[in-house]
Amino acid sequence: MFLGRFHHALDAKGRVAIPARLRVELADGAVLTRGADRCLALYPALMWETLCARIAALPMSDPAVRTFRRFVFAEAVALEFDSQGRILIPHLLRTYAGIDRNAVIIGLDTMIEIWAEAAWDAVSLDLDSQSDEIIGRLASMI
Repeated sequence: MFLGRFHHALDAKGRVAIPARLRVELADGAVLTRGADRCLALYPALMWETLCARIAALPMSDPAVRTFRRFVFAEAVALEFDSQGRILIPHLLRTYAGIDRNAVIIGLDTMIEIWAEAAWDAVSLDLDSQSDEIIGRLASMI
């Protein structure tokens, strides 16, 4: 389970350290791709395989499915951790998410999001301002 929020700086090569408590569940491999809302989505191997199977089951005759497949797979990369627990975020993904120097790593139960610090700050403020409405609307789903 991925939980928490962590602030980390990228080094000059575009590497960022993934917190040790999150790396445990990524030991069998991980994939990084574009995420919703201009962040990056990091999936452990098993979750990635599940996502791929669900996408593969969608009808290729649907133009939205083809677009979604391109969105998810075109920039996806299998990750390797270096000896210091860092991953290299490819330039295209850094550009997509607007990550230049500082990143925020967010644990979301089954996956991780990586945000540009300024983008996360805006999302966080929005969450704070809408929390009562969001909770009220979604509480019945739990």
